[in-house]
Amino acid sequence: MKKDFNASYLYLIALVSAMGGFLFGYDWVVIGGAKPFYEQFFGIANSPALQGWAMASALVGCLVGVTFSGMLSDRYGRKKLLIVAAALFTVAAIGTGVTDSFTVFNVYRLLGGMGIGIASNVSPIYIAEVAPTHIRGRFVSINQLTIVLGILSAQVVNWLIADKVPAEFTGADILASWNGQVGWRWMFWAGTIPAALFLLCMSVVPESPRWLAVNKQCERAEQVMSRIVGAAAAATELAGIKETEWQNTEHKGGLRALMHPNLRKVLIVGIVLAVFQQWCGINVIFNYAQEIFAAAGYSVSDILMNIVVTGVTNVVFTLVGMYLVDKIGRRALMVMGAGGLACIYAVMGACYFAGVQGIVLLVLVVIAIACYAMTLAPVVWVVLSEIFPTRIRGAAMAVATFALWTACTVLTYTFPLLNSGLGAAGTFWVYGIICAAGFVFVKAVLPETKGKSLEEIEKVLCNKK
Repeated sequence: MKKDFNASYLYLIALVSAMGGFLFGYDWVVIGGAKPFYEQFFGIANSPALQGWAMASALVGCLVGVTFSGMLSDRYGRKKLLIVAAALFTVAAIGTGVTDSFTVFNVYRLLGGMGIGIASNVSPIYIAEVAPTHIRGRFVSINQLTIVLGILSAQVVNWLIADKVPAEFTGADILASWNGQVGWRWMFWAGTIPAALFLLCMSVVPESPRWLAVNKQCERAEQVMSRIVGAAAAATELAGIKETEWQNTEHKGGLRALMHPNLRKVLIVGIVLAVFQQWCGINVIFNYAQEIFAAAGYSVSDILMNIVVTGVTNVVFTLVGMYLVDKIGRRALMVMGAGGLACIYAVMGACYFAGVQGIVLLVLVVIAIACYAMTLAPVVWVVLSEIFPTRIRGAAMAVATFALWTACTVLTYTFPLLNSGLGAAGTFWVYGIICAAGFVFVKAVLPETKGKSLEEIEKVLCNKK
């Protein structure tokens, strides 16, 4: 593999920008551990509507953050938006734990959700725009790795902070306990450390050289590129950007440009892949692990251990995916993931239908998570960060990311309905059919982007000669 780049500097700026992914994962999951305690503190334990709002307020903020971050990052730069995300994470982590008001609690959750929306959109874009072509997939996948590490960190922090709750404790007992008064606050406050570190470290990160070049700040762009890949390679890349972007007078940026005939197809591809990553069904295993493992015959204590097993599997196989994405390629991994999950879900559904319980279903769940973690989970983010032209990458990525989070909401909402109406067997068969359709779509539509520069990919997907 080529070594003609400044590895230490590239890893530094990629890891710093990917801290947004870590906080995205942490903030998304930490509320689950705090849930039994803040519900008693705020007196909403018997109000499903308020419980749902507490869980969903961050998602609403996320959709707001995604909506505006794309256009703003195209106009003002990737770095500035990541700094905004870091500030939002910091304020939300402190404020959520400080407040005694349920309304204010949700205001801070909204702010944290806006940070998630911005980070989930801009971090992959930034890394894709600074990484050399031959290792771009691996570096963009760092963002997915930090997301799963953030999820695992939140699970560990929640477990370490919370005191054991005796089985005989009632709601009043929980409210009077250390967990009910203080412990849940520390779960949120723990996120202040990585959030403040993210905010501080963003000062050493340069602006995206491709964004600088597209906005005709060529001297600064060349300085950043030269530090990453050397002066000669920087001059070549800059020439390619000028040829592709400066001569393109059709695409001025913004949402209106996305409707141009040359861009419409690639936007549809991005939206379908984003929705498919969620509707492939894996996230219900994380969101509804208790129900899924209970249906497989596991006790509560066994379920907690199984959740740890699935979390560790997620991290390990994300690393495998990072290793493979620049070797096997994006399209090949996507095909492998879609086809593999379709087969696994067919078997899982058959096991639930036949009443099989215990270790067999645990093994199938772990295999499904491993398949997802090394394929669809990181690779979709890689593809989305690559396929859109630089000038409108932020806006286009925002549309795709908005579709992804909307699909996540639909998936989360519909699982209980499907599970109630079709049973576990029918539900996983539905997800299997979706994965089979995704397999056909990827095979038919998605070209391989491995080994191509962002400008070369733009020419292929946007029908440029």
